[in-house]
Amino acid sequence: MSSISQSIRQQVVSEAKQCCEYCMTQQLLIGMPLVIDHVIPRSAGGSDKRENLAACCYRCNEFKGAKTQATDPMTGEQAPLFNPRQQIWSDHFAWTNAGTHIAGLTAIGRATVETLKLNNDYIVEARKIWVAQNWHPPEL
Repeated sequence: MSSISQSIRQQVVSEAKQCCEYCMTQQLLIGMPLVIDHVIPRSAGGSDKRENLAACCYRCNEFKGAKTQATDPMTGEQAPLFNPRQQIWSDHFAWTNAGTHIAGLTAIGRATVETLKLNNDYIVEARKIWVAQNWHPPEL
């Protein structure tokens, strides 16, 4: 059983406006609750304190795993993954193709887009439907 209390979980999701803090997918659209991600994994010394927790969809959580850095596909250099507790999403990412794709604007953004597969075929197809219904992208 997790040591993160239900009240902290609710606070994390509420502060994230019920969106995954990596791909910005709304909890309502994925039809399942968001999970709590340890930005710095416990295995790397991360804590259960609020400042290390982020709301995350299952897909992003699965792809992120215990990673904290990855290769920037543009430079080939290692870059830290996006940290929603310390960084602003719009500084590192932008919506492209009418809101169906996420572009990495920085090394951090590009490494995160690639590692978390933020533009995988399944999510892009879903985003097309959401955009057509004016449900997506969410207001930042």
